[in-house]
Amino acid sequence: MTRVVTSSLPEAIGRELLDLMPEGSMTFVRHGEGMIGWGEAKRLSATGPGRIGDLSAAWREYSAELEVVDTVNLSGTGPVAFGSIAFDETSAAKSILIMPKVLIGRRDDRWWITVVDDAKLPAATVVEGQQSVELHSGSLDREGFVKLVNRAVDEIRSGSLEKVVFARDLVGSLPSGFDVRPALRKLSSRYPTCWIYNVDGMFGASPELLVRVSHGQVSARVLAGTAARGTDPAVDQAIAKGLAASSKNVVEHRFAVQSLVRALEPFCEHVDADTEPFSLALPNLWHLASDVHGVLGSNYSALDLASALHPTAAVAGTPRTEAQAMIRELEPFDRGRYAGPVGWIGADGDGEWVIALRGAQIDGDRVTAFAGCGLVAESDGESELIETDLKFQPIVWALS
Repeated sequence: MTRVVTSSLPEAIGRELLDLMPEGSMTFVRHGEGMIGWGEAKRLSATGPGRIGDLSAAWREYSAELEVVDTVNLSGTGPVAFGSIAFDETSAAKSILIMPKVLIGRRDDRWWITVVDDAKLPAATVVEGQQSVELHSGSLDREGFVKLVNRAVDEIRSGSLEKVVFARDLVGSLPSGFDVRPALRKLSSRYPTCWIYNVDGMFGASPELLVRVSHGQVSARVLAGTAARGTDPAVDQAIAKGLAASSKNVVEHRFAVQSLVRALEPFCEHVDADTEPFSLALPNLWHLASDVHGVLGSNYSALDLASALHPTAAVAGTPRTEAQAMIRELEPFDRGRYAGPVGWIGADGDGEWVIALRGAQIDGDRVTAFAGCGLVAESDGESELIETDLKFQPIVWALS
């Protein structure tokens, strides 16, 4: 029987989580807290319409058979699997869960280590210098994206749907021996309020929590509606107020909140959402944001909720089925795991899943980054193109 042991580490471990990463680590860190892991004790994969539910069931069955010794008993201790899920059920990309051989976690200034079958702890290595990667237009160039947006807006105005989210891609070639760790550290230093993730080649800095479950408490955050930050403080505040007053952005945001609440209700005893969105500041963007809270019903896990919520209106559209059909028809690429759930699941059902945004996918010596925007009747191609430029900034900068 596979044995999983979690024990405490000294509180004053003296280093940040991201500084402890050996090469090939998996990462899920925010504000210096979270988890890193390496090695593969178990890998589960799935494809197709039932991919998330299949992974949830397989993880539940597998983790129930483990011999577990957990002297810490926090959310995230004991057996944990990192995961990354394909955006679309028709995607060629596999959705995966990976239980690492060794995991180090930090929460509320408490540190722990989880080891599978006495796996050894490798030393973290220092990466000298940043290997820069140049990104350029992929399957959809700038002119093509503007045309795509305008075509979709015409469809929306004809009444076929209320909102759809389209993305464009940037691609680049990785230098020999490329190491993603410097990019992760750069993202963490500049975007500390985002979740820094790296799972099976999918990495980035997501601002959007899909769902968190901790001891029966459910929380989620909706981001929809975007504006560039201003360089002058007064101008910056005026931009934030203008975003909150923008009918286009408020309508887009409302669709996203309503979609999430409806999806959570069957799994929760009750669900509450902010009555009005607030302006969330990132280094280069303002977002309209709303927080949602609930109390989980019995026998459900964070991954079960992720299955019900994905894809949200923030990354697909409204109505969901019609929006997904339009994305499949008009986007000239497979999104892979971009805009899909990425995060972790514990044997007890606790977990955190964010949406894989502001990031890129590594496949061999190729890297592909994506950025998208929500389209409603008031949208226009040139404005949405500029929005994608803003959303590409974190990953372009991290790889420079």
